[in-house]
Amino acid sequence: MLQDIRENSQGTIAKIIIGLLVVSLSIWGMDAIIGGFSGEPEVATVNGEDITERDFLRVVQMESQRRLSSMERPDPAMLNEDQIRKDVLDSLIQEQVLIQDASAQGLALSDADIDALITRMPQFQVDGQFNRDRFVAAVRNLGMGVGEFREAMRKQYVVNQIRGGIMQSGLVADANASQLLRIQNQTRSFRVVQIPADAVSDAIEVTDADLEAFYQENKNAFKQPEQVDASYITLSLGALAEKIEISQEELEAYYEQRAGDLAREERRASHILIEDGADAEQTITAIQERLEAGESFEDLAQEFSVDTVSAKEGGDLGFAGRGVYDEAFEKALFELQEGEVSDSVTTSFGVHLIRLDDVRRSDVPALADIEQQLRTELARERAQEKYAEVRSELADSAYAADDLVGPAKELGLEIREATGVTREGGRAPFDHAGLVRQLFSEDVLEGGYNTELIDVGDNVSVVARVREYREAQQLALEDVKDSIRSNLEARKTREMLNDRAEAIVASLEEGESLEALNAGDWERFDDQARNASGADPQVMQAVFSLARPAEESGASYGTAMTRSGVAVIALDAVNEGGAEENSADLDQLRKFLASLEGQREYAAYQQFLRNSAEVSRP
Repeated sequence: MLQDIRENSQGTIAKIIIGLLVVSLSIWGMDAIIGGFSGEPEVATVNGEDITERDFLRVVQMESQRRLSSMERPDPAMLNEDQIRKDVLDSLIQEQVLIQDASAQGLALSDADIDALITRMPQFQVDGQFNRDRFVAAVRNLGMGVGEFREAMRKQYVVNQIRGGIMQSGLVADANASQLLRIQNQTRSFRVVQIPADAVSDAIEVTDADLEAFYQENKNAFKQPEQVDASYITLSLGALAEKIEISQEELEAYYEQRAGDLAREERRASHILIEDGADAEQTITAIQERLEAGESFEDLAQEFSVDTVSAKEGGDLGFAGRGVYDEAFEKALFELQEGEVSDSVTTSFGVHLIRLDDVRRSDVPALADIEQQLRTELARERAQEKYAEVRSELADSAYAADDLVGPAKELGLEIREATGVTREGGRAPFDHAGLVRQLFSEDVLEGGYNTELIDVGDNVSVVARVREYREAQQLALEDVKDSIRSNLEARKTREMLNDRAEAIVASLEEGESLEALNAGDWERFDDQARNASGADPQVMQAVFSLARPAEESGASYGTAMTRSGVAVIALDAVNEGGAEENSADLDQLRKFLASLEGQREYAAYQQFLRNSAEVSRP
């Protein structure tokens, strides 16, 4: 792509090579050239190609952090290091076979294309321009070199090409979609009687023998894990920025400098979206011809666009500024003149025709209205260099020191304390898997050394050491008997409620009436859709799981545990939903099913490649 353009414009091969080296060095630095030359230990070999230990351990750390940050409360099962390592290695092997398959198919991305992709990523830009320092800092924070990051981008791109090609090829028969829509649109009429937990509470008894038996059977669940109390120093860009004073003159100069960025431009667009397929360009060409013949953009959007929401409004997407749309869409939109229609634009959503309908620009806000925001921005900009300097000094000082007192005093930083940190983590900053792993390492836990300086967030670094270590210990029954009692009472309540409900169902199926059973009164719900909110969600799930009642029996019966007790359900009627008369829903469902089929085919393709690969693990 961009490589071809460059080759055609240079004249000699020598100039091309020199030019590429100069571009790579000026943008990325020497790391981009030498990043992949040194051999490393491998954790697996896939069809003769190695997965390095360095890559493996980096992804393990990132996955551990991802799982920890996604949990409100740490789940030891999800944070089990052996399981994480297994999952990561399986994932890397799968990625490797896909990359090899992409290479065999001739899918590739040139160095120039990689450069273009990275320099356009907003995460690496300052004031709309690529900033190498921000890029390098972000990559280093991932534990990667520049060359490694660029290679990871290349791999991700070609894998996404394969994934997209297969997942977008899923097909589903119209008859299957119609049948599923009819099922989805069913309504059901039913009756419910609730049996509250209070109805059996007097019969629930948990004895000391029950407590002892449960404790002995589940002793491993009642262990206090090994813990450490830690001292640590946190260095953050934000804290450094707070100490920087900005004069009024400096603030006013910064305001003038930023004036152009502060006047936000928004553009109102309409679009026609076509699914990206073999006939997409042909369809786009036909639409363009009809536009040139005088047909309205709005009518054609309603006729052709697969974006059914905007199509109803003639393709109108409303006003939006930069950073809202897909990059290719945004680029095309902000190059249009008012009233102009773009050429075809391909994004991950499909192929678009875009029309610019209106442009509005907000006034530059008064300095007084954004003074604090600008002070913070300017202070953080000036703190960047200081942060890098202090970070380097702290890393060296903590490495050489026997404690944290010296480094803290030398750099004017505060020592903080944390208690009860386990191998599964703790409160920030010990919710970072890499920091916790080092804290429990042999050198730190037994050798008494400080940890390395660990980047735990965006411009936040921490070094820590162990103050006190406590081994895992078995909790006594006396310490946990209240929680065991609550657990057993809840379990026995559910069992007794379920037994009572099943007995009522059995009697109803034999022809007895609810009144005769003295089980309460029916509450009736007629023609309820799946998403109806009138009944308990657990009841609705059970209702739509029951078999259609036979005509001679009159009803199908079932039960459902609810938040307040148990429900006995009588399903009286199933009313079929329509499909053909609701073409918009049918079309949406067809696309959803095709997407699922594409995912299934992609999973099968992955499995085929994995089964065909020669994989060895040292």
